Formats: sequence, structure tokens, C-alpha cells
Amino acid sequence: MDQSRQVFTVDLLERYASKGRGVITCMAAGNDVILLGTSKGWLIRHDFGAGGSSDFDLSSGRPGDQSIHRVFVDPGGSHCIATVIGGGGAETFYMHAKWSKPRVLGRLKGLIVNAVAWNRQLITEASTKEVIIGTDNGQLFEMAVDEKDKREKYIKFLFELKELPEAFMALQMETASLSNVTRYYVMAVTPTRLYSFTGIGLLETVFASYLERAVHFMELPGEIPNSELHFFIKQRRAMHFAWLSGAGIYHGGLNFGAQHSYINGDENFVENKALLDYSKLSDGVDAVKPSSMAVSEFHFLLLIGNKVKVVNRISEQIIEELQFDQTSESVSSGVIGLCSDATAGLFYAYDQNSIFQVSVNDEGRDMWKVYLDMKEYAAALANCRDPLQRDQVYLVQADAAFTSRDFLRAASFYAKINYILSFEEVTLKFISVGEQDALRTFLLRKLDNLAKDDKCQITMISTWATELYLDKINRLLLEEDNALDKHSSEYQSINQEFRAFLGDCKDVLDEATTMRLLESYGRVEELVYFASLKEQYEIVIHHYVQQGETKKALEVLQKPAVPIDLQYKFAPDLIVLDAYETVESWMTTKNLNPRKLIPAMMRYSSEPHAKNETHEVIKYLEFCVHCLHNEDPGVHNLLLSLYAKQEDDDALLRFLQCKFGKGRENGPDFFYDPKYALRLCLKEKRMRACVHIYSMMSMHEEAVALALQVDPELAMAEADKVEDDEDLRKKLWLMVAKHVIEQEKGTKRENIRKAIAFLKETDGLLKIEDILPFFPDFALIDDFKEAICSSLEDYNNQIEQLKEEMNDATHGADNIRNDISALAQRYAVIDRDEECGVCKRKILIVGGDYRMSRGYTSVGQMAPFYVFPCGHAFHVHCLIAHVTFSVNETQAEYILDLQKQLTLLGDGARKDMNGGITEDSITSMTPADKLRSQLDDAIASECPFCGELMIRQISLPFILSEEAQLVNSWEIKPQNNLANMRTLSLPV
Repeated sequence: MDQSRQVFTVDLLERYASKGRGVITCMAAGNDVILLGTSKGWLIRHDFGAGGSSDFDLSSGRPGDQSIHRVFVDPGGSHCIATVIGGGGAETFYMHAKWSKPRVLGRLKGLIVNAVAWNRQLITEASTKEVIIGTDNGQLFEMAVDEKDKREKYIKFLFELKELPEAFMALQMETASLSNVTRYYVMAVTPTRLYSFTGIGLLETVFASYLERAVHFMELPGEIPNSELHFFIKQRRAMHFAWLSGAGIYHGGLNFGAQHSYINGDENFVENKALLDYSKLSDGVDAVKPSSMAVSEFHFLLLIGNKVKVVNRISEQIIEELQFDQTSESVSSGVIGLCSDATAGLFYAYDQNSIFQVSVNDEGRDMWKVYLDMKEYAAALANCRDPLQRDQVYLVQADAAFTSRDFLRAASFYAKINYILSFEEVTLKFISVGEQDALRTFLLRKLDNLAKDDKCQITMISTWATELYLDKINRLLLEEDNALDKHSSEYQSINQEFRAFLGDCKDVLDEATTMRLLESYGRVEELVYFASLKEQYEIVIHHYVQQGETKKALEVLQKPAVPIDLQYKFAPDLIVLDAYETVESWMTTKNLNPRKLIPAMMRYSSEPHAKNETHEVIKYLEFCVHCLHNEDPGVHNLLLSLYAKQEDDDALLRFLQCKFGKGRENGPDFFYDPKYALRLCLKEKRMRACVHIYSMMSMHEEAVALALQVDPELAMAEADKVEDDEDLRKKLWLMVAKHVIEQEKGTKRENIRKAIAFLKETDGLLKIEDILPFFPDFALIDDFKEAICSSLEDYNNQIEQLKEEMNDATHGADNIRNDISALAQRYAVIDRDEECGVCKRKILIVGGDYRMSRGYTSVGQMAPFYVFPCGHAFHVHCLIAHVTFSVNETQAEYILDLQKQLTLLGDGARKDMNGGITEDSITSMTPADKLRSQLDDAIASECPFCGELMIRQISLPFILSEEAQLVNSWEIKPQNNLANMRTLSLPV
């Protein structure tokens, strides 16, 4: 075997490890610490982790030759137990790694210790916890040592073999926690037996229980140089064991958590037990029993002579033989024994002088092959390191299943192969044997194993699998024609499986190709199902419509993902199939435009319906109008047309009278077309409705004329609706009166009485003289005597009232004349020192500028002026200037224009205002007088200081915009040269 590929290799670790203290008699290792016992009673400690070594003389003070019998070290390399045998008997020592000298365990004096079991779960550097010690006379003791105490805490007797007293040769202990208590598992070997102990509680309690029950053991008789027991430890937990017995190597797995190992009195925590016969190690010659053994994860290291044979624990085959580089003086004695360091994962061999290290190089790398050869495929897969190894395992499984004609199982394994066998080879294998089901299974499993990135391959395989499914379904259908009961369940199963496949692969299957396949095989239901998966809702709904399954079609339409346009497309067909369900669906669907449903509703309305049948379209339209407040004229017109075609016109009248737009700003009261409604109602002879529409369109004459054909009372009501046009109202009532008089067929006197009664209903709007023309010329006046007399009295009362009003008007005119005459004589007294309210100069000033006052009458040389009842006085030109400044621009321009016209007329237009004003002067005013009167009204209608003009000036700013320059002139500006500033002293 190539050395580079060897699993185990041997290297010389220390040539003269005993340091001349005698030959090596025993050895133990843990955590890179090696302890050697020599023939002269020396204990030598090599610490390869920390570096360095130390030696201790355990024979000091003892007579005769002393030799170390056995040495033990815990997995952490801190605690050591050694037994010395000499002329004075046996003595056992304990030593801690930190101590400078060992301590004698007096309780064990005279006893030869062959075995020690450490509590690997609880032991620490500071404390050994429970330690079990086995002696040469078949006794077990429990011991515990705390490093700080510098002595043992206790040593207790536990157990003694009485049935077959033999020496305990090896011990192993394991613990497991169970509901806050500890369960102990102890295995011990003698030269011929393997004992098992287990129990809960203290160790002392566990072994005390065996006083009352039998000890569980396995007996394998035979001679062996050294009976050994080894646990393979992985992550501080024992995984399997091996016992080097006289009959062979007894080994198996350990399961300390197994339920059966908890049962009281059952120590069977060993699984998969086996016995390796020594004859397998000798190649046909006499079997040679190993002198020592070590256990790795997958192998046994057996010391036979001066060689170590490595045997695979699973296959029981020798895979390697290890040779040792011994010195010449050590060759004769040979290699003494093997030991293992579970913590470091190393193995050691030793002879009289040297220590050899046996290293492990990935011992599990070929275990998959071992398990595969043994046809333990699950274990083989568990030990595969790469996809190629797994492919080989799958290939062997697949070929075996294919050979045994288990094609479905073979297909599952072939689908897991990715590298060593092509897709085409596998498919051809199944095609060649005509196994369509296995081929389909292979394709499906292959789909499961493909990566999502292989989209092209996934699509092709999925399509092929679809066709295989369809072929299988068709074949089953053909078989069912002959044996229906036999295959119906299989048909249902494959059909359900196919649907599940379509659901899983809907995103990878090509939509068009798959639909063509389904259609070509006539699988309509699966086609609809796949279309639903692909959200091709139009195909699904079309199928349900063809099948008459309205509810299913409506359920599809109700899905949020379905386009709203499909509602409109299939509405005509659905409402014919099931009007009730369709309308109910419409009423629960949001964002539905009723206008687009009008074709469907028209189709439904065109078909005959029973009298007692609910008109579903009317129900839906009423829902749209009243609940959804729809304002579409088309919807309102359709509802109106359906109402018009009903026998009873109550619903039509209610609809026409309902003001749907009431309360909306600038909106209509109704949304239907009144002209269309009128034509429709006339066509359907809905006269009351026509009257209402005429009235609504303000065509009152037509409304009354039509109402007279239906019901005179209706005509009266329509005539009475006109309130703002008295003439029209009278005309309408005359139409009613004429109809009433012409339609009466009783005696003449009775007709006249009815006509007179009709006049009273008009509340005085019509008189007897208004309706007399409607009577025949030969009617006697006596019949109208009362009415005529009543009318004449009314006229007489009106004449008297007019006379009184004329008298009142005459008195009013006389009063006005008197007021005008008094106004001409009205005067005001002005103090000679009275000042103008604007310029503050005296009013009665003589001379001055009269240019602004031309057109006014002056008193001597004084300027014209105004005097107001409040006492304020103003020159004419001052008042004009003040008012024009205070009013807006339009009024100012108007005043200035009047003054300009008055000025242009000149002095020739002036009249003497000191004379009295007569009636003739009022009626014969000149243009200048009219202009002066207009100007007076514009500027002197009220005092500018006491009237509204002064009140409006409150809101004006103190500083006007045109005074900004004046304001800026008062601004104080800082001077640049402060030194030149002058200080002015102001007198106080």
C-alpha cells in the first residue's frame, strides 16, 4: 500500500524514554501526557503538550526490587494512579500533575490494582469525582481525590466476584443524566467474562443493588495473554466498545440513551454486537491471539508479535500492518503493548526502551466503500465525502433494483445520480424495457434534484412528464372499459397525482405547449385546472359557461386577480343561464360599471318573463340608482324604459318623481333624458307619466291638455302648479274650465251650477265673464243671475277702492306743491365771521377768484357758497375740490365733468335765484339748471364733515402714497464724519 495513502502510520516518539531507570513495564496516556512505569519502581511523566518530563521513585523506602505493575492516567492528564509490586507486597499510589511526590493509598495496601475507570463526564483537574478501581482478587472499590486536600476523600468497597472469583483486568464507566439524577453504566472484564452494571443514584447504591439481583455478564472462555476492554470516545462520549477475549474480539455499539437501558435490572445498553474470530487474522495458519489492542472509530489495532495489524471493524478485514523501528536489544523482547490517548486522538506502542506514536490519517475516507461492499447503503451514503462517491452508491443501488425488476425503486436511485451516468442513458434503459411508469418516476425525481437555475432542462423534463401522465391516464381509461372496478381507484389516484404535478410545475411548464398537450389528449377538466393555475381565467369561465355551471363561473369572476373586463364579456351568457345568481354577484362586486352591463341587461329584458317573476335587471338597476347613487343617463334611461313596459305604472311614477340629484350644487334633479322618457311614455301610453314629464319640462299647457284626457282632477293639480305667472295660470284654468263645461252632459241649469262651483275652486282667479263664452248663445241669463250679481258687486267694490286711491293721490300732490313753495322760502343765517370748512377763509369775503364758481349765482361781490343744516359752510370751489379728493376716481371725473359743462354755458345761463320758484319754473328748467342740480346732488347731498364721506375716511392711511417723498425728507441719516458734527444747544 502506498505510504501516502496509509490510514495509520508509525513514528518513533522517544528512543530512551525510561531514562535508564529500568525497562518499561507499563504505559498510559491522556491529553498529550504519557506516564511510564519501569522495572525499578520509577514513574516517568512525559508532557508533550507543555514540554518537559519528570520522574518519581515509588520504590523509595521499600525493601527489595520494586516494579511498576500498572499505571493509569485520566483523559485530562492530571490524575495518575500507579501500583508497585515488590518484596514487601503491592502498594498503590495517587499523584496529581501539580504534586511533587505521590501519595500512598493506604486502604488499597496489599491489593494489586489491574483496572481503573474514570468518570469522563464529571472529572476535572481539581477533582477526580468518582473513580472505580478493580483489583486482582475480583474486588471493586470507589475512590475520590480532591487536589486541594492532598489526600483521598474516601475509598469505599463496592463489589466482589464470588460466583467465579477472577481478577478484574479492565474497567470502563459512562454516565448519563436522567431527570436530574445520574445513571451509571459500568463494564468490567475478567479473563473470561464481560460484566455489565447499571443503576441510578450513588455508585455505592448501584452496586449494592446487585446483592439482590444477578449480575449481567457475557462469558467467552479461552486463554488470552491480556484481557482488555476499550471504549472509543468521541466528544467525551463512548460510542462503541471492544473486548479482547480468549475467543475473539467481542465488540458492539453503545447506546446509553436507549429506552431499554433504563428498564430496572436490564443492563443491555449494547447494540449491534459481533465477535471477530482470530482465525480471520492468520490467513489459514494457526490463529495467533493478540497481546494488546487499541480501538479507533472504524478499526482495531491488534498487537501480534512485533507487528500491529489494523483490522476494519465493519468489514473485519486487515487493511494494514505496521512495523516498528526497534533497537537491537529491544527486538528480542518485542513490543510490549498498545495504549490510546482519546483526548489527543493518538495511539502509542512501547517496548522496553522506546515509545512509538501511531497516527491516524483520515481513517473514514474509504468507509463508504466498505459499507457499499457490505450493501449497507445508508451507512455508505453517510460516510461519502463528495458527490461522486454518493453517485457510485446510488448507481449500485439502482442497478441492483433494476436487475431485480424493481423499476420504480431503481428510478428513484437513478434520479439521484448527477455525474457518473447521463440522463439519456437512464431514460433509454427504461424505454428499452417499456417501463413508462418507472420513466415517469425517474423524471419526477430528477426534477426534485435539479437546481432552480436549470430552467431549460426543468421545462423539458416537466413537459415530458406531463405527456407520460396523460398517456398513463388514457391507458387506464382504456383498461377501465374492460375492468372498471379494478382500475378506477388507480385512475383516481393517478389523476390526483397529475393535478398535484401541474400545481407544482405550473411556473416551469410552457403554457402554450402544455395546453396543446392537454387539448390533444382530450383532458378538458385538466386543461381548465391548468388554465386556472396560470390565471387564464377566460378559458376557465368559458368552460363553465359551456357546461352551464353559473355558480362556478361567478366564483372565478369574484377572484381579485380576474380582470374586470371578463365580467362584461361573459355577462350576457351568465344572466341568461342564471339571472338571480348573476345579479347577486354583480351587486357584491366592487368597481363594476353598470353602463357596460347594459347589453347583457337588454338581452335579459328582451326575453319573456312570468308575471310573478322578479325582474332581476330592474332589481340590479334599482340597486345602482338608489344604493350606489349611479348618475349614468344610460342606466337611468334603461330603468325608466323597463318601468314603462310594466303593467302597473306606480313604479314609473315614483321613479319620475324621485329627485336623484337633489342637494347637489349646480346639478340636475334627474339624470334620465326627459325627451326620451316622453317619447317612450307616449309610445307605451303612460299618460300620467307624460303629464309629469310635460310639467317637469315647464310645458304646462301640454301637460294640462293631456291631463284633461286622463283625469280633470290631475289637470287642475297641474294648472295649480304655476305660481309665478298669473296670466299662464289663468290660461290653464280656462282650459280646464272649458273642458269641464263642454264635458258636462246634465241639464242646463245643473251644468251652470257645476260651472259656478268650479269658479269657486279657482280662488277668484276666474270670473263669470271668463267662462260665459264657453256656454251656448241661447243660454238664459236668468241662470247666471247670482253669479253676475256677485261679479258686479266685486267690480263695484274695486271702483270704490280706486276712487279712494285717487283721492289719496290728489291730497299727496297738493302736499308736495306746498313743500316746494316752502322750500323756495327757506333760508339760513350766516355769521359775518363764518369760515369756510376747507380753506378757513371767511365765507362772506368780498372779491376773490370766481373762476371756479362760474355758472353759480353770486351775491354782490361775494363768492358762491353752500350752507348745510348742520351749520358747516363751504365755498363752492372749496367743496368741489374737497369732495373730488375724497371720492373714487370715477365719481371725481363725473363731478369735474359737470362743473366743466356748467362753466362752458357761461353767465348767459344763470338765472336769478332770489325769486320764488313757481310751478312753471319747475316744469321749464334750462340745461344749466339741470347741470347745476346734478352737481348739487353730487357734492352737496350731505355735509362732507358730518356725512358718510367722513366715515369712509376712517379707513384711509395717515400718510398717503403720494406723500412718500415728503416722509423721506424727514428721515434722519447718519453722518460719516462724526468729528464734524455740531452740537446745537436748544433753549429750554
